[in-house]
Amino acid sequence: MKSSGAQDGPGAPVVSAAFKRRGRRENLAGFLFLSPWVVGLVVLTAGPMLASLYLAFTDYNLFDSPKWIGLQNFTDMFGDPRWQKSVRVTLQYVAIGTPLKLLLALGVALLLNQNRRGQAFYRAAFYAPSLVGASVSIAIVWRALFSDDAVVDRTQQLFGMQAGGWISNPDMKIYSLVLLTVWQFGAPMVIFLAGLKQVPGELYEAAEVDGAGAWRRFWNITLPMISPVLFFNLLLETIHSFQVFGSAYVLGSQGSSCGPADSVLVYTCYLYDQGFVGGRMGFASAMAWLLLVTIGLVTAVLFWSQKRWVHYEEATR
Repeated sequence: MKSSGAQDGPGAPVVSAAFKRRGRRENLAGFLFLSPWVVGLVVLTAGPMLASLYLAFTDYNLFDSPKWIGLQNFTDMFGDPRWQKSVRVTLQYVAIGTPLKLLLALGVALLLNQNRRGQAFYRAAFYAPSLVGASVSIAIVWRALFSDDAVVDRTQQLFGMQAGGWISNPDMKIYSLVLLTVWQFGAPMVIFLAGLKQVPGELYEAAEVDGAGAWRRFWNITLPMISPVLFFNLLLETIHSFQVFGSAYVLGSQGSSCGPADSVLVYTCYLYDQGFVGGRMGFASAMAWLLLVTIGLVTAVLFWSQKRWVHYEEATR
């Protein structure tokens, strides 16, 4: 016995053709809505990236035609003392600023995870610096705070410290940049707080019954349970630290785009100095691609290391 369906009868081809036409119209509409993003990706992202990859192997100054020089930009880069200084300053900034920022964010998140009055206000207040901290205006204010005879200098004098302003001291200027970054701990704090909310309270209750103290509960329960969140924050903050530019440029703009005695000569600041001040756009493109490869390698190492210290709930089932 034949079943009566949409495919039976003389009208079936007409119905099928109608569905096909409707599907083509829907696909066309989808491609039209997607086209601005595709055009933006090709014109504003992929195209410039491929162009910069070519320029990395050329001698180009924005005015003359690019001249192919092969690997000379990279050999000149590795032999450049200022480039070497920019690598050291950037690694110093990443090694100090990223852990301090994450430690402060986690500490504040632990405090805000407790049920107390005014929690909403404190969360908003601690998160606010992340909204405005990356702006040029805040960097200018920060520079004024750490200048000679300013707030920080006068506070040091109250404790008998005659160190002067950090901005004019090449040995201390990098630490003012680190403090500006650490002050913007709001974003990782919110992510840590969300992770802490997912830790089952029964685990803490069982640990208290077994006599575990606060430190053991934190080390054996809290850290393993929020390790995916910690890994996520570590990954993002490390990448952002390698790319720091705006605040370093503002703090360092005293006759030099990278500060007196190259005190805040972070990698991107030197890249800007070579490309837009010195006109060595080919050299700057080579620096940019080396930075991209470095960030990719650091990211790969972090993903490889997560197998040893990141604990996912699915893996324990």
